[in-house]
Amino acid sequence: MIDVSRRGFIGGVSALALGGCATAGGGRGASALPGNAPGGDAGKDGETLGRAASTRPPTSLLASEPCLQAPGPDTMGVVFALGGTANGFVDYGEKPDLSDACRVKCGGLRVTGWNDRVAQVRLTGLKSATKYYYRIGAWRISYKGGYAMKQLEEVLSPAIHSFVTAGEKAASHFCVMNDTHARWDAFTKVTDKVAELAPPVCIWNGDATNTTETIDEAIKVFLTPEQSPAYATDVPILFENGNHDFRGRFCALELDKVVMTRHPAERDSRFWDLPRNVAYRQGDVALIGLDTGEDKLDTNPAFAGLFNMKPYRELQTEWLKAQFKRPEIASAPYVVAFCHIPLFDANPKANPGDVAPADKDPRYTHDFALWQRTCAKMWGPVFAEHGVQLVIAAHDHEYRYDAPTADRPWAQIVGGGPDLDLTWDKKKVPAGRFATVIEGKVAGGKLQMTVHNVRTGKVAGQFAFSPRV
Repeated sequence: MIDVSRRGFIGGVSALALGGCATAGGGRGASALPGNAPGGDAGKDGETLGRAASTRPPTSLLASEPCLQAPGPDTMGVVFALGGTANGFVDYGEKPDLSDACRVKCGGLRVTGWNDRVAQVRLTGLKSATKYYYRIGAWRISYKGGYAMKQLEEVLSPAIHSFVTAGEKAASHFCVMNDTHARWDAFTKVTDKVAELAPPVCIWNGDATNTTETIDEAIKVFLTPEQSPAYATDVPILFENGNHDFRGRFCALELDKVVMTRHPAERDSRFWDLPRNVAYRQGDVALIGLDTGEDKLDTNPAFAGLFNMKPYRELQTEWLKAQFKRPEIASAPYVVAFCHIPLFDANPKANPGDVAPADKDPRYTHDFALWQRTCAKMWGPVFAEHGVQLVIAAHDHEYRYDAPTADRPWAQIVGGGPDLDLTWDKKKVPAGRFATVIEGKVAGGKLQMTVHNVRTGKVAGQFAFSPRV
């Protein structure tokens, strides 16, 4: 194990339950719901044990298992696919049998988010570091016009799941997965490992997909993945874009219809257009999510001038500085930042992503960014000033560890890619070419990082970080 000391270095719709939860009757407060006895195969205390296989028929009104998304100290998103026009909802409470549950409908105030594809429910006003139980449901809606609509049957999931909110008193434990690229063999092994480790949150560090043109493709990637339909029923996903998650008409413009953005209350008006940037405490660890954007310049003709990543990255720099003015972030013993494209690469032939105008240069082996020098120049000084210990990146499909230096006082772990069967590669396979789950946990007075090789089932690397000084 490598011990890394910090000494010597300087530091689109959502349901709102405002001030409580909205009940089935539309009011506020924790009103109990009728008929809350759990059904189906639940644990002895009413809680679903582990990550159960889906038993949901594909034609059900509830067309997927729930997917926990966009977690925080006082909020949680619950998203699921629909098999017809419906008004989705979530029943949740602190008792395993949901006898204390209240109900929150999909959509915001005024009109609910009823539709025929995806229900998104955002639970707010939650207590930090608290375990909640929940189940999903929906009312089937017959809609034939503005004056011809009718609520039909109510469908309740038999399964009760649970989650634990974040916060300073929550468990100092998290996992990171990345670059699954809709490769279901790798996705299954990765999510099985996450389920085994059972962290309170899993950062999905980009490139969930390749190019996504339709909502059907996005639903398959995020809500009904092959072999692992219940991958995020109890471990919420904190999603950060990779470059491929901007590609395709649906991904570029409408991904938030399937993957919830952060709660708007988390950011002030200056940063309104940063819907996936996140900073919160997971126990002793401050998690900070940044978006490196595309791996090609805005001026590259391959993308027809459709991207505007330069000002996007610049605004994130101001957002990043502002996070360290928050007491809970400034006081965190450990700070871990994560972004998709690495912020450092020791290989002089690795394209740094700033070769204008079209990313091509004979000095570099690729015509796209293997690391983001522009972001490193903007964000790196902020990391150094505030003692960020670690950056977790992805993108290169090859695991590596970059130790800190005097000029770059933060370490970097780059996660692997989706490769499990390497027989296709006739060349020498790089040593780090395997799928990974990166786990962080505070134990023994240090942040212990473990990189799991899910292809072999072995540990690929272990690193320990001392608290900030």
